[in-house]
Amino acid sequence: MQQAQDFRDESEKLHQLVATLSDLDLERKTAFKGWTINNVLGHLHIWNYAADLSLNDEAALLKYLESLGKHSAEGGTITSFEDKWLDGLKGQALVGEWLKFFREMAGRFGDADPAARLKWAGPDMSARSSITARLMETWAHGQAVYDLLGEVRVNSDAVRNIVVLGNNTYGWTYSVRGEVPPEPRPCLKLAAPSGDLWTYNEPGDGELIEGLAEEFCQVVTQVRNIADTNLKVTGDNARDWMSKAQCFAGGAHAPPEAGTRKTGV
Repeated sequence: MQQAQDFRDESEKLHQLVATLSDLDLERKTAFKGWTINNVLGHLHIWNYAADLSLNDEAALLKYLESLGKHSAEGGTITSFEDKWLDGLKGQALVGEWLKFFREMAGRFGDADPAARLKWAGPDMSARSSITARLMETWAHGQAVYDLLGEVRVNSDAVRNIVVLGNNTYGWTYSVRGEVPPEPRPCLKLAAPSGDLWTYNEPGDGELIEGLAEEFCQVVTQVRNIADTNLKVTGDNARDWMSKAQCFAGGAHAPPEAGTRKTGV
């Protein structure tokens, strides 16, 4: 399953970025909710673990989700749940555990049936969708680390996985807000990192989004405000979508304020 290799490749790139950081540097705060690099890596590690359970031990996954539900019912947050689960694991010790686990996990998903149905906190999903979601999360949360360290990310055409996810969740952006998605869905004409042109959806009524595929990914994962990209957005539906696009699960989230998420912040 190519998505499993794409997940590993993206995780390896992020690992290269943090592999030589000191434990003190790993406590630096990013522009994402004030999360430290440790918070980012811990979050990725914990939900990689949960996704792996969904593939290999459904009963253990349900028990894991039950413990999260109980923690939330008692007033805990996702962050406090993750802190409790990590039990003090941080710094380069966390980096090492995250590295070891994502490599092993990528191998297991690589050998899995892409169409296998897996339990999750929300609706069941395919194994392909599950590992694609882990790729998206790694790419999105990793951006905060790239930004903090002043590193310009070099993308590959593997971002197409996130483009597809972003396009497929057009309706979700609206339903999570109790709104009806306007039609027609905007046409996408996006330049891949390789220079190829990727086109999605039928052109109609002047609804169009054009530009770099990676910038579209930044908007749908909410790591950039549309105003901080060079995407050309034409049409009311396109402008509305890009103002609040959300390709990830959970409640409705607003994108970052313009100018708050950028490389070097």
